[in-house]
Amino acid sequence: MYGVVEGETVSAIAGDPFYQGIQPTGQQYPLDDVRLVAPIIPRSKIVAFGRTYPKHAEELGNEVPASPLMFLKPNTAVTGPNDPVTLPSFSEEISFEAELAVIIGRICKDVPLEKVPDVVFGYTCANDLTARDAQKTDPQWGRAKGWDGSCPLGPWIETDLDTDDIRVVGRLDGQTMQDGTTADMIWSVAELVALASQAFTLLPGDVILTGTPARVGLLREGQRFEVEIEGIGTLANTFRR
Repeated sequence: MYGVVEGETVSAIAGDPFYQGIQPTGQQYPLDDVRLVAPIIPRSKIVAFGRTYPKHAEELGNEVPASPLMFLKPNTAVTGPNDPVTLPSFSEEISFEAELAVIIGRICKDVPLEKVPDVVFGYTCANDLTARDAQKTDPQWGRAKGWDGSCPLGPWIETDLDTDDIRVVGRLDGQTMQDGTTADMIWSVAELVALASQAFTLLPGDVILTGTPARVGLLREGQRFEVEIEGIGTLANTFRR
């Protein structure tokens, strides 16, 4: 079921909030007794942006693009917080990418920049897992970016967040690897949503990944990676073969 997290309590709501609004059932559960799953499975698509942080583009030997680099991930890439991610058999070089994700709340197309807040439902943490070896050999990134489990999301959707300058941190086995802020982005979060809506009709529940700060790296079986975003919380996953 869906629920609203309030402190240490989850209040259950009826139906699907993306289409039916917030309708409390009166049922409440302690947060510690609840298993959180992916807070959204996109109805149609995940629209992702690459090289939106200049230092990340530089560390991979890429030039900063003149316009945002846009690609798609399938909804079967989504997995939830604390779920183990099975690494794909075709890759030996899986990289982590801590990112802020935007959740779309209403159907929209060609959204003006000033209207972006009207179409956003909220925000969550994401890990844009990437098979670097496949990314180097494949002309397109469908396999490198879209394999099953390559898009952990969670722990929940924060519906009230100022995204102009929030900290995005990635930790591998407790060691800080990535530490950036959305203030460093070439394009703002709102600009990316507007740009995505120029290319695609966005539907309720669609997810937009906004890119990752510098210092991405590879992970191995048995390791744990955490994405912590200021104002939202922490998304953690382990990895297995």
